Amino acid sequence: MSEVKNKVDFIQLLGPDMSIKILTHLDDPCDLIRVSAVSSSWHRFVIEQGLCKQLCLKMFPEISGVAHIVELDNIIEPLINTLGSYVNWESLKRIHRVYAFLASGLTPMRKNCISKSISASSTDNYPEESILHTLEPGDRTQYRASYWSSKGESHPSVPETLVYKLASKLCLVTEIYVHPFQAYFQHGFPIYSAKAVRFRMGHPRHPMELESAVDKMATNDVLGDNQFIWTYTSPEFPMFQENRLQKFKLPEPVLCIGGVLLVELLGRVQKQEMDELFYICISHVQAMGRSISPEFDVKIHHPSGKCTLKYCPQIDCYVSSSTSSQRSDSSNPSRLRTITSNIMQRGVRRWEQFLLSALLGTATDPVVVDNDDQ
Repeated sequence: MSEVKNKVDFIQLLGPDMSIKILTHLDDPCDLIRVSAVSSSWHRFVIEQGLCKQLCLKMFPEISGVAHIVELDNIIEPLINTLGSYVNWESLKRIHRVYAFLASGLTPMRKNCISKSISASSTDNYPEESILHTLEPGDRTQYRASYWSSKGESHPSVPETLVYKLASKLCLVTEIYVHPFQAYFQHGFPIYSAKAVRFRMGHPRHPMELESAVDKMATNDVLGDNQFIWTYTSPEFPMFQENRLQKFKLPEPVLCIGGVLLVELLGRVQKQEMDELFYICISHVQAMGRSISPEFDVKIHHPSGKCTLKYCPQIDCYVSSSTSSQRSDSSNPSRLRTITSNIMQRGVRRWEQFLLSALLGTATDPVVVDNDDQ
């Protein structure tokens, strides 16, 4: 009994302000989940203070437009039919769950996120030198060269742009690769690189489908920069006049909301001997990172620019059935040990997912987070 009396809850001892200051120094969402699992009072404190959302916003300021309003899919009974305090608590719990999973899911991966080409600011010979060729690695396919070429310009300062569609409307991008093209069929083997490169990410300005924009490539239509809203702009990186896949690492991982990438090619360095004009030619482009789909999706409301973050947990069937079995057989230690052993055999990653799902009490119903007029 004396040991119980000597135990002190530091959150109650330090008070909310100092406790928040300490807990906001945690930089791993899993640590916050573990904190919330210590006791019922700590669980409530983490949720009421929105610590998972604060951590997510600190990790990725791009989602600052996503607000605190949470709604369940309309299949579920609306919470407005219940008591006010209960409504607020259920809302806070869902915000906690959404941001906890979003933060834990936003870990960098090395995978090319570009899915399709949309438009190039100019093309010298279409379709032989189309932006479509930059999707394929290498500088030749079968018996012909594979690259995009701009139109020739007499002044070297004229820029060019390439626009791409990413794998989903929510992609975490860490670095971008660009490979200048070396014309192995011209005298001297000139390399048509740019002087520098810069990257923008965002979404279409108008409620148009990117698929329809991709269809315009068949007629070589050019989409103007005013048709997009760029929510991120990278620093300017120097490009070397070298025949290699050049890596441009972003200062911080960027969460692209909207799924559109713009590659700005700034300045020209190489003249073509036959016409004395400056060109930029690119053989390949990659955007390395990871897609956050299908667990998360985003809908952009035009023309306000507001967005709706949709969270649809895709819980593994095995994990879901194991969670249900754990709840129904919690009084059966041997059953629980069997479930734990089976999940551990399937790998640490699966085990962490199981723990996170159990701690958060994840449901399979979609959760939607809307932004407001912040």
